[in-house]
Amino acid sequence: MANIPDSDQKAATAAPLANGNRPAPDVVSLNWTTEDPENRIGVFQSGRYTSPNKLLGFALAVVLTAAFFTLVVYVFSATPYLQPFAIVFIRPGNLWTTGPATFLFFWSTSLLVLKGRKLKFQQRALDLASVPQHAEFVLNETSARAVLERVHTLVDHPRYFILLNRIDRALSNLHNIGGLSDVATILKGQAENDENQIASSYTLISAMVWGIPVLGFIGTVQGLSQAIGTFTRTLASSADLNAIKANLQGVTGGLATAFETTLVALVMALLIQFYLNALQKQETDFLDECNDYCHLHVISKLRLADRNRSEVRAATEKPAGASVQADGLSPMPKPQ
Repeated sequence: MANIPDSDQKAATAAPLANGNRPAPDVVSLNWTTEDPENRIGVFQSGRYTSPNKLLGFALAVVLTAAFFTLVVYVFSATPYLQPFAIVFIRPGNLWTTGPATFLFFWSTSLLVLKGRKLKFQQRALDLASVPQHAEFVLNETSARAVLERVHTLVDHPRYFILLNRIDRALSNLHNIGGLSDVATILKGQAENDENQIASSYTLISAMVWGIPVLGFIGTVQGLSQAIGTFTRTLASSADLNAIKANLQGVTGGLATAFETTLVALVMALLIQFYLNALQKQETDFLDECNDYCHLHVISKLRLADRNRSEVRAATEKPAGASVQADGLSPMPKPQ
């Protein structure tokens, strides 16, 4: 029976494990504590796997929204060819809609950018040789221990990584219980949990994609209401030409609010939806790669250990004519 070669054994046990399960820093190939994008900022607690911290996204959105409106007011408004763009956001009737819509846009964008960075960090686990790659290697309850030690020397802890967490849970069960059939079941169940975890991380972003157009429609209703009210006053003062002209300006201003807020909201929602769909596809592809990795390097490598094979062979091979009674006390006598 093939086992882990000496080179792989040395790679798995070269450095002592620190604090029980954590390896010494000089042998860690990926360190979630220091390399995760959110942990690098160091202000907010990092979300699990590819889930971004919502408070961090909120803080980034506040900063970006303030910077954007500062740019619009002091730069775009002073630039002739950018004034039509600026007035859409800072028109008095539009601010009640464009302000919240812009904030939700930057909040959802910040969350998606953080998710993308965290996804790239998780993908790096696929490049680690967590399980020996050579063809003659097999996995059993004996070799599982060495592989587990190998995994713990590659990262600060497997639970921070989607792929390595699956391998760690499956091989821990194999090492402790020795059930080969349970490994595939554990991997499948963990894959479903990971899919649910990633799907739930899009809940808030999807809600904002839905909420931004709603804000645009609210601006539409508000603008039309203003236009109709102004037009009513225009009809009431039909005898005064100057009053009619002044009121018509209010009508056109209300119509501008109605259409501009809807346009801004729909464009923002469309951009976020495109970005969201692209990121969802990347995460789906990553989960598929994790499934393929587990099938190729874990499930397909499972074999019974020599000791188990001997026990199975001894239990199934009985001498001819030596049938044992149900109570197991004595064999049945041979017929004369």
